[in-house]
Amino acid sequence: MTACAIETTAEDDDRDGGHPARGVRPAACTTGLTITANGAYAARLAGVGDALYAERWTLDGPEPYAVPLPLDQPEEPGTQLLPLADGRVLVARRVDGRRNTFSLLYPTGPATGELRLGAVEAPGSEHLVLLPPSPDGICAYALCVGPETSTLWLVAGGAFGPEQVAEVPGRCSGGVWLDRTGRMLALDRRQAGGPVKAVAVDLERGGEVTPLLQITEDSDDRLLLADPDSGLLLIRSDAPSPGHDRLGWGVLGSLLPVRFPECLRLDDAAVTPFAVQPGQVLMPETCAVALRIDAAGGSWVGTWQPAARRMGQLAAPAGWLAGAGLWTPEGVLRLPYATAGAPCGLADVEAPPEPSPEPAAVAAAAASAGSAAGPGGAAGAPRVRRPVPLQQAPLTDGKPAG
Repeated sequence: MTACAIETTAEDDDRDGGHPARGVRPAACTTGLTITANGAYAARLAGVGDALYAERWTLDGPEPYAVPLPLDQPEEPGTQLLPLADGRVLVARRVDGRRNTFSLLYPTGPATGELRLGAVEAPGSEHLVLLPPSPDGICAYALCVGPETSTLWLVAGGAFGPEQVAEVPGRCSGGVWLDRTGRMLALDRRQAGGPVKAVAVDLERGGEVTPLLQITEDSDDRLLLADPDSGLLLIRSDAPSPGHDRLGWGVLGSLLPVRFPECLRLDDAAVTPFAVQPGQVLMPETCAVALRIDAAGGSWVGTWQPAARRMGQLAAPAGWLAGAGLWTPEGVLRLPYATAGAPCGLADVEAPPEPSPEPAAVAAAAASAGSAAGPGGAAGAPRVRRPVPLQQAPLTDGKPAG
């Protein structure tokens, strides 16, 4: 339910020449609002001009409400925030160009309490970014990206302040959780000037790295979103049209190929997924996906299911914090917004009815469920599945792209 993954590194931006829409650069994956994995809390920088402060939103009550968490000194524009499941907000601040400090903020009466956690050095050309909220709601991780190596840090939830938990060769970006426990993490990695390939990092095995996406040898294959319940993966790759990224989908642990639906391509707009419907156990083709559509005239919302052959398009509520939102298990899309009259709002959007799935999509759903089930094909409770590389995708399947 998190809003989006971390933006790409500067090196990636210099190399990647293809965009999903002509003349429209994809929006960065920062949204201004970050939502916990369980959808209960969110956090953002609020304020005007230089008077910035952390603000926590509560989303799981009868009505959403915001709690300001100001300190004696305003926050810098580059301050990073991450909400935790207990309502505290992690703050990451860059100090002196190389030192990153971490604190937990929480309301205490009329004031703001602050618990200092420690610091991580990111010298020279290295930079540090917070990863999306962990599914366990307790731990928080940061990625320190260097010229040749990326280091993963546990910055909240540990026993003795920030601690290094993994070192991954290559320059990494992204950050998508693959399970509900916070064990398996996907990162987009580039090594020695080669293509970007998503890899899986096992935090319970010392940061062991295994391949996750390998569509073609030379393609840039990034993971944008993953739903642990169904195994649905949302992918951006230039495999179908080298030099031009396209959106595709696959299934974690499945032998089915990655597909690149034509309906997710817009000539003059960039399309970025930001939320997947949870609770669709072993049914990836029926998961609803929310997409941010950015064009010269503004941003709006798209909705789509892998089983459908078209993308619905909806007007966003006024003041939408573009790219932020979540699905309920029942299929209601909730979009946070802030206006002068409603500084903390949550709009429930009724998605347009989807067309009936094609027979081929129904058959694919059954095949996906069988491949992700336990021994003998019996579907059991969701468990941590060790990611395996998706089968190299045929870029056309002999049918009109859906």
